[in-house]
Amino acid sequence: MTTTATTTLTKPRTAEAATKPGTVETAPNRGTAEAVTKRGTTATAPKRGTTGTAPKPGLAETVPNRGTTETATKRGTTDSARWQELTESVREVGQYTTRAEAERVTRIVLSALGGHVTGDERVALAQALPREAGRVIAAQIPATHPLTAREFVESIATRIEGATPATARWDVSSVLSTLAQTIGTSLTTRILAQLPPGYALLFGRAELVTTASSSAAL
Repeated sequence: MTTTATTTLTKPRTAEAATKPGTVETAPNRGTAEAVTKRGTTATAPKRGTTGTAPKPGLAETVPNRGTTETATKRGTTDSARWQELTESVREVGQYTTRAEAERVTRIVLSALGGHVTGDERVALAQALPREAGRVIAAQIPATHPLTAREFVESIATRIEGATPATARWDVSSVLSTLAQTIGTSLTTRILAQLPPGYALLFGRAELVTTASSSAAL
């Protein structure tokens, strides 16, 4: 900025040196030709000023954009923390050696469940979970036919290396009982209403099995 101002001042002085000091016409010449042009160039200072004029400070109000970015980052951090909390809870319930193992089992069970929960409950489930878990649920293609609880467990067994129906049932229960605690009683009940009888135990809701049995007996 200082260099430009100096250049603007020296050019009129050069024009003074080129004309006769005593000539009256020199002032109009500077005023009409060079002064207007040069000062017009000086008037372009607002263009340089656009770097520091009102519009740019106004652009400093793009701070909300940075704020939005920061907010998104914070949300991403929060979602990541929630996902870690979920998988850590699964690790504790399932007594897995590492959280990585618990995360792998969680993804497998959630992806299987995602194909059997539909409609508003599917949307509500994805929204109630950490974003990563919600993505796993939402990415699944709806199943063409429902699986019984036993068939569901057996399908999980085929996706976990070295698993048996017994170990797969443990894995499914570890994830779904943790899921029920995360999403709450109301949504869990709505999801169970979509699934065939027998899933309640997998969600840690044995009392619903009794109710279903009583209804069947009637």
